[in-house]
Amino acid sequence: MEVVLEMTLPRNAESAPLVRHTLDASLRGLGVTPEIRADIALALGEACANVIQHAAAGMEYEVRARMDGLRCVVEVIDGGGGDSAQWGGGRAPLTAEHGRGLQLIRAFTEDVRIADRVTREGSVVHFEKSLAS
Repeated sequence: MEVVLEMTLPRNAESAPLVRHTLDASLRGLGVTPEIRADIALALGEACANVIQHAAAGMEYEVRARMDGLRCVVEVIDGGGGDSAQWGGGRAPLTAEHGRGLQLIRAFTEDVRIADRVTREGSVVHFEKSLAS
């Protein structure tokens, strides 16, 4: 079975919990363990928080997720106002209040990529997670 979610969300703080809960319910329905679901929720929350706080243009953002029983592939797409460089490549100090989102996404998921959108302004945050426990 394959489950595909595509959501267009307002760029506000209330949207992140909604998308996390929606994705978590789908993963739970597929029988994914709580530990793996928590890793995906954490990474998704960090990606959404970055878009909500830093995307200067656009009132909305998109989240696309595909689950096939083996992998969960997630993309968080912002509406622009910057580029993939806003994510930076450095490491924030462990005591830093901000700037650890990408580190957390990389620590809890696989195949993390940040890219500029091809046809419009904005960035795409892509990550994957194996659903096998």
